[in-house]
Amino acid sequence: MSTQIEKTLGNFRQTASMSARGHERILGMIQKRGAIAILVLVIIIASFSFPGFFSVTNLETIFLQSSFLGLIVVGQTLVIITGGIDLTVGSLVAFSSVAAALLVPVSWSLGIIVPILLGAIIGMINGFLIAKARMAPFIVTLAGLLGVSGLALALSNQQDISINSTTFSWIGQGLIGDIGVPVFFMVAAYLIGAVVLNYTKFGHAIFAIGGNEESARLMGVSVNRVKIITYTISGALASLAGVLLASELSAGQPTLGTGWELNSISAVVVGGTLLTGGSGTISGSFAGVLLLGVLQDIINQAGNLGTYAQQVLSGAFIVAVVLLQAYLTRKRRRKGKLTTSKYNI
Repeated sequence: MSTQIEKTLGNFRQTASMSARGHERILGMIQKRGAIAILVLVIIIASFSFPGFFSVTNLETIFLQSSFLGLIVVGQTLVIITGGIDLTVGSLVAFSSVAAALLVPVSWSLGIIVPILLGAIIGMINGFLIAKARMAPFIVTLAGLLGVSGLALALSNQQDISINSTTFSWIGQGLIGDIGVPVFFMVAAYLIGAVVLNYTKFGHAIFAIGGNEESARLMGVSVNRVKIITYTISGALASLAGVLLASELSAGQPTLGTGWELNSISAVVVGGTLLTGGSGTISGSFAGVLLLGVLQDIINQAGNLGTYAQQVLSGAFIVAVVLLQAYLTRKRRRKGKLTTSKYNI
């Protein structure tokens, strides 16, 4: 009799354990993939609410307008997963657009390569100060934001600089098929980012550092090198976005990218990446970028909202999504299950 009772209790415990694991997997999936589900839901609602929303032309426009911020978000995702933050990206967009405008008359190829290299160098300096000097990422990149913004204004004499180059303009205005060239840059960046983050030692090191920096160091991870490379990538991608914008606008503008550092952080967090580091996905960040783009398109199609109302609505939506992510994260932490899987695409 007692044996039968013990067997029944054992089966009950096993069933409860399996149920808890299933519940945990669902929570984890929602936390990591919630932005994708919300994106699909918003698209479905918008398709019924606005007749022209799901047209090919409108979807192409959303992707094109999201591609510039999307490039920045790839680098920001890597940085935030390490437990850092990069506030320099918005000012790098402006700086690289101005640098491109100044260099294109010399050579269109220099107008592309040099700004990206300069952005990478600025990112590398940020990473060096954070990793070697042990300075707080917020302070270092905030100083970088102010310094690079001032440099962009000084180089341009606080004026837009026009660009007259058909070849250079193609990378921002050209089409491959019916799709804008910048979209291909963005998609390539996300595919490469996903591979690097999930299938290389460097990507695994990024997660390890964000999870516990000291433990990663004891495991033999070169923490300083990984941080420096991560910020270098972020700087290069932000500058690439600036070059593409300069090409699209046929001008270098010293005020481009204002506030984009906050937009990029919003997209990353909405996509499920933890600001504390150690967890995140490239696909989630991609969904976060598209979600912001779709939201802006819906607001534009509504047409009867003022600028301030648009900002309030966008902010409220982001807060709601982030609160949901925070709730799910806390719930998983209480269960002691907040771990990073091997593959976080």
